[in-house]
Amino acid sequence: MFKSILLPTDGSDLSEKATATAVEFARLHQSRITAISVIQPLLMPSLGDSGAMISIDQYEADMKNAARQHIDKVAAAASAAGIPFEGIIAASPNPYEEIVDAAKKYGCDLIMMASHGRTGLSKLLLGSETQSVLSHTTLPVLVLR
Repeated sequence: MFKSILLPTDGSDLSEKATATAVEFARLHQSRITAISVIQPLLMPSLGDSGAMISIDQYEADMKNAARQHIDKVAAAASAAGIPFEGIIAASPNPYEEIVDAAKKYGCDLIMMASHGRTGLSKLLLGSETQSVLSHTTLPVLVLR
């Protein structure tokens, strides 16, 4: 039924649990997994005279390295289970857009993703990538907690 799974990963504990579930699901259904890790650009608030500086180049390098580690963990789990795998690193201020676009581009028929289950003010401030994906795709989305 589902032969191509898109698995967004951010390296969190919930993402790692979702990876284990996705790998087992893919093994049982003889599916392939495409994992995506989306890097968000550094939003620089106005710092005035505080003198705080951050190197944007260093931030981007660190985020790319972290994203590569997230993808490599999924790749290792897929390889151990004999699951065909492809990994993607993307950059966007809106990760849900990259997730929805990747699902289309790579011919996925299911998106499996973890939800942090934020509520209240933290949901308002941090948003919900899962909710945004649900709102912007026509594909089935399996939300894991």
